[in-house]
Amino acid sequence: MNGRLCSKVTCAREAVATLTFDYGDQMAALGPLGGTDHPHAHDLCAQHADRLSVPSGWVVVRHEALRA
Repeated sequence: MNGRLCSKVTCAREAVATLTFDYGDQMAALGPLGGTDHPHAHDLCAQHADRLSVPSGWVVVRHEALRA
């Protein structure tokens, strides 16, 4: 276990992915777990990473390593 948990409230599963946002470009990027715990990034477990949804009109960019 890496010691980092999912950022979702009440979720106690291990984080496997990191989510970041670019509000100006209306884009969310989901990639492998970042090397450090960054205050402007959100760590997600596999279940929440798979269920990710964004506002209408936004684009989600998923790192290919997560599509195994």
